[in-house]
Amino acid sequence: MSQQSWAGSGEPPLWAPWYGAPFAAAVKRFFKKYATFSGRASRSEYWWWTLVSIIVSIVLNIVITAGINYTGYGPTAGLGTLIGILLAATWLLAFFIPSLALSVRRLHDSNKSGWMLLLALVPVAGPIIVLVFMLLGPEPAGQQYDQPMA
Repeated sequence: MSQQSWAGSGEPPLWAPWYGAPFAAAVKRFFKKYATFSGRASRSEYWWWTLVSIIVSIVLNIVITAGINYTGYGPTAGLGTLIGILLAATWLLAFFIPSLALSVRRLHDSNKSGWMLLLALVPVAGPIIVLVFMLLGPEPAGQQYDQPMA
């Protein structure tokens, strides 16, 4: 089944990427496909979730930093810092695997293996290469990763 078969009928099926997904729909799809490593994700699906993740991280860092008490003995962690660290750890545990799954699906859309994500572990050049892969447009050959539901 190609993208054209559901064009004009609203949201594409979950197994297919949604090109040009609006913000709310992209975030909703992230949660619907919470830990699904198969299939593909469009750039909009990936980058909208990345924006949400960055905003949450900034807010958590502000909470952590605001809770630091500066005394004559140097900075000490206050209650706000401890709460912020607990929230950040919860966020990390809850969304690490789903974010990896989304990244793998994004690589699939450009016809790259999900294992290419391991390049991010290579110092300096690795994260840059992965960023370029995430910016690439869709490749028709990436349909090999689709698993249409009957």
